[in-house]
Amino acid sequence: MRLATVLLATACAVLSTAAIAQEAPTTAMTAMAADTPEKALSGATFTLPKAWTLETKPGLVLALPPEPDTHIAIVGVASAADAKEAVAKAWALYRPDANRKFKLMTARPGRNGWDDRSVIDYETSPNEKAAVQAIAFHSGTQWTVLILDGTDATAEKRGAGIGLILQSLRPAGYHRESFAGKTAHPLDPARVEAMRAFVQTAIQQLGVPGASIALIDHDKVVYEGGVGVRTLGSPEPVDAHTLFMVASNTKGMSTLLLAELADQGKLAWDQPVSQVYPAFRLGDAQTTQKVLMKNLVCACTGLPRKDFDWIFGTRRTTPASTTFTQLAATQPTSGFGEVFQYNNLMASAAGFIGGHLVFPDQEIGAAYDGAMQKMVFDPLGMHETTFNMARALAADHASPHGDDVDGKPSLARMDFNYAVGPYRPAGGAWSSAHDMAKYVQDELDLGKLPDGRQLVSAKNLLARRAPGVSTGEDGYYGMGLEVDTTWGVPVIHHGGSMAGYKTDWIALPEAGVGAVILTNSDDGRMLLRPFMRRLLEVLYDGKLEATGDVAAAAARNQAEIAKTRERLTVPAASAPADELAAAYTSPELGHITVHREGGEVVFDFGLWRSRMASRKNDDGTLSFISIDPTNDGFEFVAATRAGKRALVIRDGQHEYVYTEIT
Repeated sequence: MRLATVLLATACAVLSTAAIAQEAPTTAMTAMAADTPEKALSGATFTLPKAWTLETKPGLVLALPPEPDTHIAIVGVASAADAKEAVAKAWALYRPDANRKFKLMTARPGRNGWDDRSVIDYETSPNEKAAVQAIAFHSGTQWTVLILDGTDATAEKRGAGIGLILQSLRPAGYHRESFAGKTAHPLDPARVEAMRAFVQTAIQQLGVPGASIALIDHDKVVYEGGVGVRTLGSPEPVDAHTLFMVASNTKGMSTLLLAELADQGKLAWDQPVSQVYPAFRLGDAQTTQKVLMKNLVCACTGLPRKDFDWIFGTRRTTPASTTFTQLAATQPTSGFGEVFQYNNLMASAAGFIGGHLVFPDQEIGAAYDGAMQKMVFDPLGMHETTFNMARALAADHASPHGDDVDGKPSLARMDFNYAVGPYRPAGGAWSSAHDMAKYVQDELDLGKLPDGRQLVSAKNLLARRAPGVSTGEDGYYGMGLEVDTTWGVPVIHHGGSMAGYKTDWIALPEAGVGAVILTNSDDGRMLLRPFMRRLLEVLYDGKLEATGDVAAAAARNQAEIAKTRERLTVPAASAPADELAAAYTSPELGHITVHREGGEVVFDFGLWRSRMASRKNDDGTLSFISIDPTNDGFEFVAATRAGKRALVIRDGQHEYVYTEIT
C-alpha cells in the first residue's frame, strides 16, 4: 500500500522538459500497435511497448513513450574497464552535454544472460520532478547501457512499459530458463525444510525480525509455521497463527466477494458501476458512464495513485464514504486499458459496493465487514482474519518494524496503519499464514471448499485471472491479483504492503502448489520475490538464484541508506527549522502541526507523526524529510506561496501545497 517506485527509476536530476524535447527525433516512427521485439545496436534484444516509438541514432536506439518528456536510451559500449566507465561512455553518445552528479552505484547479480549488472543513481533536487537512472549490463567484453531520462510523472505512468523494456533486455542468442512442461517435485520434508531454511537465513540477512509461512501441496498444508520473533527485543516467536497486516492481499479476497455476487446475479463484471451503485462518480459524467464493475479492480482505467489523500488526510473518525468523495474529484490521466496504473481507491470502492449489495441497509463500512465475514472468511474457515484493529492488537500479532535513519532495524509505531481503515477493501485485513493458506487453497481448488461445496463458481473465480493490463514482461493484472509467467508456468499472486508489514501469497495451478509469506518489517519487501523464485527452484530444480538475490538486496539496501544519510542533517538544522510555521494546512491533505521536542522537529499529521531531518538540495532549496521507521522518506520542500510560508510534497503525478495557518 505504500507508494510504488518505478521499476527502473530512482528520482534523479534531469534536464528540463524543454531541453529533452529539443532532442526528440526529427522523423518519429509510427507508434507500435502491439508490444514488438526489437534489437539494440549492441545486438541485445528487447521488447518495445505498445504505443511507443523507436528512433535509431549513432551508437544507440531511443525508446520513446507517447509523452515527449521522457527517453530510454539503449547504448552499446564495445569496451570499458568497469560499469562506471561504460555508463560514462553511454552518456557521451546519448547526451554529451549532460552533467549528472553521481550519487551511488550498486550491483545486481548476473541474470537473464548477463554476467553482471550495475545500477547508477544520480543526485536530484525535488523541484526538478525528474527521473534519471543508468543500468550497465555486462556480457563477455560487451556492455549494454540503459539510460532512463525523463520526468517523475511519465516514469510513474509508464512504469509497466519501462519495466517491459528492462525485463526483456537480453544478450543476443540467450535462451531463457523455462519450467513449461516440467513436472513439479512434491513438497516432501526435504524440500519443505529447504524453504523454511531459506526464509530463516534471509530474514537474518535482511534484518527482518520475523516471518510466517505456509506451504500447500495438492489439497494438503504440508507446512505452516514461523521463524524469528514478533517484536525486536522480545522472545515471543512468530508462528502460523501470528497475525500480520496483509495489506493489498485484501484486494483478491474482496474480488472473491464480487465473484460470489456475480454467481448470485447481483452484479455482472461488464455492468456499469453506476447501475450497481448509482452514487458512484469518477471525474466527470462521461468517465463515470464508462466504468464497469471489472474496471474497479483492474488497475487499467488510467487512474493514477492518489495515496497521499488518505495517508495524510485520514483521521480515526474518517468515514468509509470518503472513498467515493475522493474518486468523484479524480480524473484518469490515461485511457482505459492503455497502461497499468495501480489505484487503491478504486479497489476500496469495489469492496464497499460488494458489501452494500449484501447489506444495503447498513453503513457501507459495516456492510463490507459483515459481507466479508459471511461470504468469505466464515465459509473458508478464516476465523483469525479480521478488519478490527483492536481485536488484532489484542491477539497474537507481529509488531511493525523498519530501518532507522542509520539503517538499524527498529520497532515502529502502529499509528500510520490506522490510515487504511476507511479504505480497508484495498488493504486493511489482518490475517495469519494459517488462515491465508485456506484462501490460497480455495484459489487452487477453483472455488471448491474442503467439504465439497462450491463457494464460488470456477467461471467467476477464474474471471479474476483473465488477462488484463500488462504489468511488464510476462505479467498482467487481473482483478485484485496478478498473473506472472516469467518462468514458463503461471504464477498467481499478489503482494501486500503497509507500514512495517510486507506479504505475499502464491498459487501455482499447474503444480497444485501454494504458499504464503508474511513479514513484520519494511525490509521484508526484499524477500517476497526471492521467496517466489526459491519455491520454483525447489519444485523444478531451477538455477539457484534466490539466495544471491537476497544477499544483493541486503547489501544494496544498506548502501542506499548510508548514501542518503550523508545528505541529511539529523536532527533538522536549527536555523531552517526556526523558520517553520507552527501549523500548515492543505485543502486536500489536512493539517500539519510542527512540534519541537528535545531538539527534534516533529511533523504531526493528526493520525500519525514523524521526526524530521533536513537536507540542502543542489538547486538551493531545503527539504524536511520524515525519518521515523516505516514512516520515512516523505519529503516536504520549504517554499513561499502568496507571501506565506509553505511546504510542498509530491508523488509521481500530483503536487500538494501546505500553507501556514496565520
